[in-house]
Amino acid sequence: MNFDELGLAAPILSTLVKQGYETPTPIQQQAIPLIMQGRDVVGLAQTGTGKTAAFTLPLLHRLAEAPRAKGHRPVRVLILSPTRELAAQIEKSVQDYGTGLPLRSVVVVGGVPIKRQINALRNGVDVLVATPGRLEDLISQKALRLDHVQTVVLDEADQMLDIGFMPAIRRILRLLPAKRQTLLFSATMPKEIRALSADHLTNPAEVSVAAVAATADRIDQTVLHMQSGDKVSAIARLVRAHPGKRMIVFTRTKRGADKVARKLNADGLGAGAIHGNKSQGQRQRALASFRSGSNPVLIATDIAARGIDVPGVEVVVNYDLPNVAESYVHRIGRTARAGASGLAVSFCAGDELKQLRDIERLIRQEIPAQSVDGTEIPARQAANSVRRPAKGGGRNRRRNNWSNKQGNRQRASA
Repeated sequence: MNFDELGLAAPILSTLVKQGYETPTPIQQQAIPLIMQGRDVVGLAQTGTGKTAAFTLPLLHRLAEAPRAKGHRPVRVLILSPTRELAAQIEKSVQDYGTGLPLRSVVVVGGVPIKRQINALRNGVDVLVATPGRLEDLISQKALRLDHVQTVVLDEADQMLDIGFMPAIRRILRLLPAKRQTLLFSATMPKEIRALSADHLTNPAEVSVAAVAATADRIDQTVLHMQSGDKVSAIARLVRAHPGKRMIVFTRTKRGADKVARKLNADGLGAGAIHGNKSQGQRQRALASFRSGSNPVLIATDIAARGIDVPGVEVVVNYDLPNVAESYVHRIGRTARAGASGLAVSFCAGDELKQLRDIERLIRQEIPAQSVDGTEIPARQAANSVRRPAKGGGRNRRRNNWSNKQGNRQRASA
C-alpha cells in the first residue's frame, strides 16, 4: 500500500513525496482511514512505529477539507503530550506535513516564558500542541478557549499516567465540546487508561501493531553484571569502546544523570544531560549538540527522554535498570530504527537482579550476560558474581528506604 491509496489531500501527498515517504507503516495503514472517517481511536503502538504521522496526517487532511470560518482562528485540534520534547517534536511534524496548507500550529509547554506563548496565541491557531500543566495555566489566564475543539489527541497516555497528569487530563476533557473526536495512543494499556477510554471515547476503534513485550528487531542486547560503584568507570570504558557513535544513556535519577555527564566530560568524552531540573534552553541545547554529533552521548531520565527522536542512535545504555519492565522496551527502542541495527547494553548491580528478571519475563527471553571486559558468561554465574544487598541490617534498610523515596521523588518531577 502507498500513501496515495489512503485518500489523503493532494497537498499532503505532495509533501510526503518531497520528503521521501512512500509506504505507510502498519499503524498508519490501520489508523489513518479510521481517523479520516471521524472515528474515535485507541492505538496501542510502541515508540518508533510512525505513530505521530498516523494521527497527524489524517487530522491535517480533515482540517484542509473543512476550511476555517473567517475571522479569529479557534483551536480545532488539541494534541496533549507528557513532555516538552515530545510536544515540540509533534508540532514540528505538524508543520512539516502541513507545508502548503493554510493552517497555523503552536506548541505551548512549561519551562519558557508564558507571555511569549500568550502572544503566539493571540492571532489564533488551528492545531495546538501542549503539555497539560502549561495548557491549564493558559486557560486560567483566559489566554485561550477550547469550546471549538473538533479533535483531541492524547499521545503517550501511559506516560501521562506515570507522571501524574490524569487529573489534569480529565479536567481538560471536561472543557471540550461533548461532540468531538478523541484519539488515544499509548505504548501500554493499564487499567487506568482503559477506564479513561471508556469514560471519554465513543465506540472507539482499536488498532494495535505490536505487543508491548516485543523488542525491536536488529537490536543486539547484552547485560553486564557489576557492583554499583563500578558503573561510573564502566560507562567511560563503554563510550571509549564505541568512538563517535551516537549513544543514549538512561539513568534512574536526575542526580545520576548529572553525575554520569560530569564523569564523561571530565574524561574528555562529550556528553550532555537532559532531565526535569534542566531549563528548557538547557534541554534544547543538549539535544541540539546530540543531534549535531558535537556531544555524541546524551544522558537522560526516562520521563525527559520520552519524545527524543534522533536518527542514527547506535547504542542505548541502561546505566540503571528501570523499575518498570515495560520501560526497558521503550528505552532500547531508541536504536535500530528504519531498518538499522543497534546495540542495547544494560548494567546490572546486585540490587537490580529483580528488575532484570522482570524484564526477561516481559520480553520472554534471557538477555545474554557478559563480564565488563566483554567475555560471555553463563547467566547463573553472572547473577552470583555481584554482591546482593545485605539483609537484616537496620542501617542498610533505612538507607535503602531513604534512597527509594528519593528516587521516587526525583522520578515524579523528571
